[in-house]
Amino acid sequence: MRTITYEEIVERVSKMCQEANFDLGQDVVEAFQSALKNESSETGKDILEQLILNADIAKNERVPMCQDTGVSVFIVEVGQDCHIAGGSIYNAINEGVKKGYEEGYLRHSIVDHPITREKSKGYNTPSIIHIELVPGDKIVIHMSAKGGGSENMSSLKMLKPSDGLEGIKKYILDTVAMAGPNACPPLVVGVGIGGNFERCAYLAKKSLFRPIGHRSERPELAQLENELMEEINKLGIGPQGMGGNTTALDVKIEIEPCHIAALPVAVNLNCHASRHKEVRL
Repeated sequence: MRTITYEEIVERVSKMCQEANFDLGQDVVEAFQSALKNESSETGKDILEQLILNADIAKNERVPMCQDTGVSVFIVEVGQDCHIAGGSIYNAINEGVKKGYEEGYLRHSIVDHPITREKSKGYNTPSIIHIELVPGDKIVIHMSAKGGGSENMSSLKMLKPSDGLEGIKKYILDTVAMAGPNACPPLVVGVGIGGNFERCAYLAKKSLFRPIGHRSERPELAQLENELMEEINKLGIGPQGMGGNTTALDVKIEIEPCHIAALPVAVNLNCHASRHKEVRL
C-alpha cells in the first residue's frame, strides 16, 4: 500500500489551477497555428493571431488568458492500492483550488446557492470532482478550468433509438449552430453517447480532457469525429462568431452501453481556451 499525503495533493492542485489558467496547452496552441494556415476569412485569421498572442502574453506575464477562470472540474484516477494520509481527497482538492485561485489572483466565480446567488464562502470552491477507482498505487489528477459561456451552450437530449446515427449527427450540429458565437469559438466539441441521463453528460465532459488531435481508439468513432469536424466547420460561424471555416478545433466522442429503449446524447462545448492539466502522484 502506497501512501500519498493530503498536503502533497493540496500543493499539486494549487499549482495546476494556476498553470491551467496561465499556460494554454501546446495541443491548443498548435491547433490555433494549424487553423491559421487553413482559415479562409481574413477576419478569422486576425482573430486566431490574437488568440495566439493572448496565450503568449498569459504565459509570459503569468496572468489568466481569460477573465472567466472557470469552475474547476476534476477527474481523478485513484489507484486501489493507494492510501491518502491526513484527510479526504475531496477536501484536499478543494483546499488546493482555494489556495491556487487566491494566490494566483484568479476570479472567484462560484455561488453557494444557485437561486439566491449567495457567494461561495470558499474561494472558487466547491469544485466538481469525479473519482474513478483504478488498479495500481498511483493517483492521476486531470483538471479543467471550465468557463461559464461554453458550458451554458451545452446540451443533452434523450433521443429515440430510431433516430439513429443521422439523428445523433443532426442534434450535435444543431447544438453547435444554436451556440453560434456565444460559446467563444473556435470550439472543442465533446460528445457523450449512451449510458443514461447523467452518464452521457459525464462522458461528454470526460471527452474534453483528451488532448486536441487525439482520435478515438474505436475506428468508427474516429471516423465520426472527423466527419463532424468537417460538417461543423462548414457552418460558417468561424473564430469568435465572426465568420470563417474554423468553428471547431476538434470533436471528441465517448460512448457506453445503454438501455434498449434509450439513446441519450450530450454535447459539452469548450471555448477556444480549452484549459486542461494533468498531474501524476
